[in-house]
Amino acid sequence: MFWYTDVGSDLFMVKPIIFHIDVNSAYLSWEAAYQLDRGSPLDLRTIPSVIGGNEKSRHGIVLAKSIPSKKFNIQTGETLFSARSKCPNLVVVPPRYNLYMKCSKAMVDLLRGYSPTIQRYSIDEVFIDFTGSLNNTRPVDLAFEIKERIKNELGFTVNIGIGSNKLLAKMASEFEKPDKIHTLFPDDIPSKMWPLPVSELFMVGSATKRKLHSRGIMTIGELAKCDPKYIHSWLKSHGLLIWNYANGVENSVVRNESPPIKGLGNSTTMPSDIIDSRTAQMVLLSLIENVSIRLRESKKCAQVISVSLKNSDFVSYSHQRKLQTPTDSTNLFYKQAKDLFDEMWKGEPLRHLGVHFSHLCSNDFFQLSMFQEQSEKQRALDKTIDVLRTKYGNDSVVRSCFLESGLRPLMGGVLEEEDYPMMSSLL
Repeated sequence: MFWYTDVGSDLFMVKPIIFHIDVNSAYLSWEAAYQLDRGSPLDLRTIPSVIGGNEKSRHGIVLAKSIPSKKFNIQTGETLFSARSKCPNLVVVPPRYNLYMKCSKAMVDLLRGYSPTIQRYSIDEVFIDFTGSLNNTRPVDLAFEIKERIKNELGFTVNIGIGSNKLLAKMASEFEKPDKIHTLFPDDIPSKMWPLPVSELFMVGSATKRKLHSRGIMTIGELAKCDPKYIHSWLKSHGLLIWNYANGVENSVVRNESPPIKGLGNSTTMPSDIIDSRTAQMVLLSLIENVSIRLRESKKCAQVISVSLKNSDFVSYSHQRKLQTPTDSTNLFYKQAKDLFDEMWKGEPLRHLGVHFSHLCSNDFFQLSMFQEQSEKQRALDKTIDVLRTKYGNDSVVRSCFLESGLRPLMGGVLEEEDYPMMSSLL
């Protein structure tokens, strides 16, 4: 994709220039910078260290790791127990999400001095469109200035990828790390991208990797050279997506505003396994109560609800259901969640439960069916309870079933909100 601009009576072709800026080991880097700023003699980035969840609550997984920890083959997402077995002297620091949001905002505020066209793709990644605005400045020179300012003024390092679209810029930023600048333009694809393992292509996960390997497709180049009809015949639309990506084709614009919320979710891992349906259903109610508040705050209704379970053997499965009409009613969501749970639970101990709402629409106008009069009464009650909780705190109104249960009425950690589509093919 190229842009054209009028200069006098002539048309000049402007080469698209997109930056992708990615914080190196974001959570750990931000924690290290924070501690150093407060006088700590130790830089977490220089020793085997990780940011990890609460082990007592069984949220004990590696969220981010230092470069020295990679020598012990510590992987993001593995349990802290496993990580410590590989490295007994591993330093584990609990996450501080409020700190991470402040660090992310500080970076974006700095970047806004360079361009107003910034898309926050995730908490630690942004795209910037510099097309037609660089004048005589070389993109690599500007990237070096930005990288050094972030390092010197904010205390952490980034990788910057430069390309002619968001895909190529993102792929470039994934090359050698940390604190590096890389370019990837269409002419570079055969030499820089095609020799890479196919698993390094954006949107090729472990399942797709296995399918590609089973057909003898090992590199990005081998995927790019396949017949797209052949890829579509067994990978369907996702196959065409990654085939286009393998050829460097991606035409989405850098959006200055965050994309519309596509879904809301909430989940929790319990301190001990759940072994009865009554407790599991109360946990689901607590999760739904929490995320429903967020849904109503966003002035949205949802038409699809899904429930996910993870048993004591770490096997996960889920069911979803599309409602006849959208709703934001806690009770209606809970009724559907109970039905979904009863359909799929196999009676084994559960360690993790989650709920997710999707197919969102505005709540200011939707048609009611003749059977939804009670739903409107419930919406009015939900609104009243939301007002009371906002004014007097979440504990001001509690469902009676939680009073002697030992369970929290509003459960879950950081709500999963798809403002930043981190696990989406949408760049």
